[in-house]
Amino acid sequence: MSEPLRLGIAGLGTVGIGIVKIVQRHAELIERRCGRRIAITAVSARDRSKTRDADLSNYAWESDPVALARRPDVDIFIEVMGGSEGPAQEATRAAIDAGKDVVTANKALLAHHGQALAEAAEARGRVIRFEAAVAGGIPVIKALTEGLAGNAITRVMGVMNGTCNYILTRMDSAGLPYDTVFEEARQLGYLEADPNLDVGGIDAGHKLSLLAAIAFGTQVSFDAVDLEGIGRISIDDIRRAGDMGFKIKLLGVAQMTGRGLEQRMSPCLVPADSPLGQLQGGTNMVVLEGDSVGQIVLRGPGAGMGPTASAVMADVIEIARGCRISTFGQPASTLAVPVAAKATAPAPYYLRMELQDKPGALAKIATVLGENGISIDRMRQYGHDAGTAPVLIVTHKTTRDAIDHAFRGFAATGVVTGVPVAFRIEAV
Repeated sequence: MSEPLRLGIAGLGTVGIGIVKIVQRHAELIERRCGRRIAITAVSARDRSKTRDADLSNYAWESDPVALARRPDVDIFIEVMGGSEGPAQEATRAAIDAGKDVVTANKALLAHHGQALAEAAEARGRVIRFEAAVAGGIPVIKALTEGLAGNAITRVMGVMNGTCNYILTRMDSAGLPYDTVFEEARQLGYLEADPNLDVGGIDAGHKLSLLAAIAFGTQVSFDAVDLEGIGRISIDDIRRAGDMGFKIKLLGVAQMTGRGLEQRMSPCLVPADSPLGQLQGGTNMVVLEGDSVGQIVLRGPGAGMGPTASAVMADVIEIARGCRISTFGQPASTLAVPVAAKATAPAPYYLRMELQDKPGALAKIATVLGENGISIDRMRQYGHDAGTAPVLIVTHKTTRDAIDHAFRGFAATGVVTGVPVAFRIEAV
């Protein structure tokens, strides 16, 4: 029998304890499946005295995760502390320098430092696996690096932040305003310590940048992701989009075009009867499109102890089986520096604005749209309220530039109050 594969776990929060539980509960099952015993030898966390829902008495304790990463009795360093800088980055680099393989759930770390870490790992013959960093329990990294490796990927798209999807679907089902549901999500513990990581689209943008790197063979370029969060979405937007047969989702889209790599994470409308439109609560969904396979839809829990720990252990078992895939699916030295491109492909748009209750107001808006080459597919005007009337317009295919020019033209008409809103309608 071969020697056990020895794990050192840095971070004993929800995910870290979930990993401990899987190893303790399924030790024999895992050994049968990978042909090698897997054992935890050491752990690290900030507070040793904290009560935790697992027996850690048989494991060595390191207060410093860097010391854990350098221990000679650790083969795989598991990083589930979080954060793009500080201890997570230092310990991960120390593990690589010490000749360890790394498994991480830290999307921020890889979104900001993935290229450098991948190059360092591959120079030492080590691997970094990060299934748990993107979409929780959904095996989307494995799908891209293995199952679809024979395809040229044409588009990656999905709902990748369960908190945002919870907020939007809760607003929809309960008829509650954004601020109320945001506070509810905070009370339930769904939000990060910095809520803007969730509702500002940053967390989901990290994930999208990692998927794009694998899908299109480029270096990770999170700074080039066009980010827009969900804070401007009103309950009226949700209701009125529903009237027109759409749902609003924080949707990530990445695709390679002749101009470069498009990456955007923003609120979009999708058909209510589509798989993305029907996605409820904290569930994630990733849609992968390849030239040979067509469209693949992956759906599942995007966070939580069980799903995330499951994804970590899938990577551990992969390493135990001797499978050693480059971090982003091909050698880091071959990843191209992407040219960032804005989304210019025409698409329909949903426009919402408040018009003053004046004769000819709507005609002025239609004129501005026409002057910018934007034609109207559908339009609805709702009841007057305090001298203004909400107007919704669904356009035929147009560009965001044309919409922005039209919005500037609206300001000169003198009939629009407040700031108009535009959401792209995505074909799925």
